[in-house]
Amino acid sequence: MSRDIKVRQVSRDVKVLDRGLTAAEHMKQGFVRTKDQIGQTPSQNQGSSESVAYAQDHITRTAESLAYRGGKQAIRQGGKIGRRVKGGVQAVKENARLKRSVQSQAENINSTIRQSVKTRNRSAQTVKTLQRTTSGIKTGGAQSIKAGGKAVKTAMNSSRAAAKTTAQTAKAVQMAARTSVITAQRAAYAARVSAKTAIVTAKAAAKATAAAAKAVIAATKALISAIAAGGWIVLVILIVVILFGAALSLLGSNSETYTPVSEEVEAYDPLIRQYANEHGIGDYVELIKAVMMQESGGRGNDPMQASECPYNTEYANTPGGITDPEYSINVGIQYLASCLAEAEVESPIDMEHIKLAIQGYNYGNGYILWAKENYGGYSVTNASDFSDMMAAQLGWNSYGDKQYVAHVLRYYPYGRLISTGGSGDLVEVALSQEGNSGGEIYWRWYGYDEYQPWCACFVSWCADQCGYIDAGVIPKFSLCSAGVEWFQARGQFMDSSYTPAEGDLIFFDWGNDGSIDHVGIVVNVEDGFVNTIEGNSSNKVQRGRYATGDSTIYGYGGVAY
Repeated sequence: MSRDIKVRQVSRDVKVLDRGLTAAEHMKQGFVRTKDQIGQTPSQNQGSSESVAYAQDHITRTAESLAYRGGKQAIRQGGKIGRRVKGGVQAVKENARLKRSVQSQAENINSTIRQSVKTRNRSAQTVKTLQRTTSGIKTGGAQSIKAGGKAVKTAMNSSRAAAKTTAQTAKAVQMAARTSVITAQRAAYAARVSAKTAIVTAKAAAKATAAAAKAVIAATKALISAIAAGGWIVLVILIVVILFGAALSLLGSNSETYTPVSEEVEAYDPLIRQYANEHGIGDYVELIKAVMMQESGGRGNDPMQASECPYNTEYANTPGGITDPEYSINVGIQYLASCLAEAEVESPIDMEHIKLAIQGYNYGNGYILWAKENYGGYSVTNASDFSDMMAAQLGWNSYGDKQYVAHVLRYYPYGRLISTGGSGDLVEVALSQEGNSGGEIYWRWYGYDEYQPWCACFVSWCADQCGYIDAGVIPKFSLCSAGVEWFQARGQFMDSSYTPAEGDLIFFDWGNDGSIDHVGIVVNVEDGFVNTIEGNSSNKVQRGRYATGDSTIYGYGGVAY
């Protein structure tokens, strides 16, 4: 019985040992799991110092707890077994195998404990490795941060440099843009100048074309009238006029010889034709328009300025007396018809007598009789003389318009095309420009784009209007000295002692130093004085008067008309 009790006790002890072994085995497995966790922890938490500390602490506590509990349990059970063995040798012998088994189990436990310690040491080493790794990470991180800082600093420096370069580039672009703007402005200005020049040229071309059309239309009308009248000689002349005049106008060589009348004058065309036919001068419609254009431009209540005509019987015979435009046209045409008859005008192209008639329209019929009796007809000189004579008799400052013929004929379609071929044509053209200022029409015609002293340009322009440059009678020149040289080369230059003729050119040397300073056109010589018409005289076209032999007169260009 006692033996059974001991056997049962030993069985219990074995079971206790088995539980110890089981606990050891659990501890072993716990170490294994902990080890596995440790193997995983660094890869999952390499960047976290807290994870490393936690792993280290967990491993240490687990190993110590397991070792302590396992050892304590084994010692306690071993003590119990020892006390029971002392109770009986037999029991010890009987249980020798069990003791050896227990020792073997204890050795296994110790081995397990040692293995656990080794595992602990390994864990500690792992922890140290982790610490070194962490330190490396920290060091590397610090280095990385330092390197990153350097990189950032380098990047900032690069950014600053890039910004500086960009700013410089932007500044360069801005300067280039500013230069482009300036270039564009200059180009725009040049374009505006070119456009303005083109507009001026276009206007001149349009004016020339309109003049040509006007000339052709007016001449064609006259041609029809001549055909109706059966004037075959006049017909041949008109054909020549039409073809020659249209060609010159379209080519531009005579673009300024004809100025179209205004729209206001053209608006009176039906009335003009009505009264022209009524008073027997139906062929002279264009001449009537030219007179009206010079008198009023077709404006006002007295467009023909006929108030002082002897045929005005309904209104006061004072300037502006007539207040009915139609009545003015009726009276004016009737008076012009009487002047044409008094001057013995034969056709619309009988310029010799038309000049006498239209100057008579301005001065009155008395001039026509006076000019025919004293000079055989009209001339610029005798027109001037008559004006002075009448002004003296009436006590007036002036009488009429000395250049009335030239002023009217600029509006007559073929008034310039049929010329007498004498010196009077040049003088008439020049006098028709009296009062013009600035000289732009003359220096631009010559070919200049900006202002130039224009006295010689004016003389050349007048000569061109008469066809004298093309005929080789007068040179085209803008320098006064060049004009002198031209006449000298042909033996046609005379000094100041020479008495010039109408239409000769007069050259001046203001300082008596041999430098030619100015040029004009001789109108006439009377009472020891040379009368002239000059361009650029106080920047205008105006008359001059000099004593013959005046020290400022350098000499004369004798024109071979």
